Amino acid sequence: MNGILPLWKEQGMTSHDCVFKLRKILKTKRVGHTGTLDPEVTGVLPICIGQATRIAEYLTDAGKTYEAVISIGVSTTTEDAQGEIVERDTSFKTLTRQDVLQALSSLTGEIEQTPPMYSAVKVNGKKLYEYARKGQTVERPTRKVSIYSLDLLEGVQKFEGEEITFRVRIACSKGTYIRTLAVQIGEKLGFPAHMAFLTRITSGTFSKDDCVTLEQVEKLVSERKIDEVIRPVEYALSTYPFIEIDESNEKQILNGQVLPAHAFLKKSDKIIFSKEGKVLAVYVQHPTKEGLMKPEKMFPQV
Repeated sequence: MNGILPLWKEQGMTSHDCVFKLRKILKTKRVGHTGTLDPEVTGVLPICIGQATRIAEYLTDAGKTYEAVISIGVSTTTEDAQGEIVERDTSFKTLTRQDVLQALSSLTGEIEQTPPMYSAVKVNGKKLYEYARKGQTVERPTRKVSIYSLDLLEGVQKFEGEEITFRVRIACSKGTYIRTLAVQIGEKLGFPAHMAFLTRITSGTFSKDDCVTLEQVEKLVSERKIDEVIRPVEYALSTYPFIEIDESNEKQILNGQVLPAHAFLKKSDKIIFSKEGKVLAVYVQHPTKEGLMKPEKMFPQV
């Protein structure tokens, strides 16, 4: 069994829980997820099976789209609804639609984020949440991430109350912390804030409409129809240029040789060599030899 299973991760499970269950259901050990979702977060979690595990990092690195509920008025230790309250602003608040749109606009594009203490980022060999659970705070590295779009999903012209909530849709690069983005939105508006709810609606080329739940996977396996939902490796790589090999380069490609760089690598960081539509190799610019390219991934013919 080889390919990508677009799973809809349900609330209350870790990404690893999903992998563990799928290994049992699918009766195969070569199963890997493509980017951790917190237990309380639902959403698209592409699962790589068999040879597709070779491209798990590409799916992890792909852009994601989320829908979130931002809560203005309360901040928490974890920056989401699961944490302990750090600050509560009990004032009656009035925010115009323009206030919110301006805050969202100011956080669109390349921004800097400091990972929350309750995260899996490692500092000095330990995950930040390990420090946090001991009540320790350590200096964290600031990172740059890209917010491709940040849209308000509410139609109202004014938001009022002691605690204000509104829904947003975020398209972003890998490494973006939506929890931290919620706090940043609050800072732009002048109030403490946290992420009250989050769901991931796309991951790379996969969307919510493509997905099946674990319960549906079990049913499909029992009915011997699981192949109907498993997508080929080629589908996940469809955003890169595909080049069909021919007699002039087939042997070189199959042997993974270093070759003169293809013109497509001027516009794309990866190119796919295929035979009859089936991926054989992923090539990238050679890191040290100008004008050459090298294989990054090889897919043995089976």
